[in-house]
Amino acid sequence: MLIISKKGYISILFYYIIIDMNKKLYVISGSSGVGKGTVLKGFLARNPHFMLSISCTTRKPREGEIDGVNYFFLTKEKFQQNIADDKFLEWAEFAGNFYGTKRKYIKQCLEEGKDIILEIDTKGALQVKKQMPEAVLIFICPPSIEALENRLRGRHTEDEETIQKRLNEVKVELERAEKFDYKVVNDELERAISEIEKIIEGESKC
Repeated sequence: MLIISKKGYISILFYYIIIDMNKKLYVISGSSGVGKGTVLKGFLARNPHFMLSISCTTRKPREGEIDGVNYFFLTKEKFQQNIADDKFLEWAEFAGNFYGTKRKYIKQCLEEGKDIILEIDTKGALQVKKQMPEAVLIFICPPSIEALENRLRGRHTEDEETIQKRLNEVKVELERAEKFDYKVVNDELERAISEIEKIIEGESKC
């Protein structure tokens, strides 16, 4: 298992801002098809004291979804007002709907001493880092582009055009990942989870 630190110990200390009891926001991103969701699910199962950040969205709730549990459901007018008031750490628009992470929500969780993880794409993660330099960015990457391509083809769920589009997106994500604090190669699930645990343990002592 490979972990690559993008900043030295001194740099981490320089950017680190104590909020409460050494709590930090951990941001998880990963290449499409790399198994990021599986890794995160496994981590949360082994570390139930960690909570997954709740995002805001303007899309309608699906059956069984609860406001404040699955998402914070906002009207487009309310969401856009929050953008104008600079209340988001990050936000983006997908398929006509807005998604974002409230700055106040994250800081409140940290001030209450909660361990929190935000799962988001690389572009959003860098937005968060710009506003919260103390946030710890972890990128889940494949052993190689070839291995990822084989995994995508092995799913037999997408046509050639979609696969090529995903691979091109991965190359962009890998370039952005150079600005992350850590990279964890997901070549084996249990080891990937363990390496994230080691990163968090080390960061909590800084």
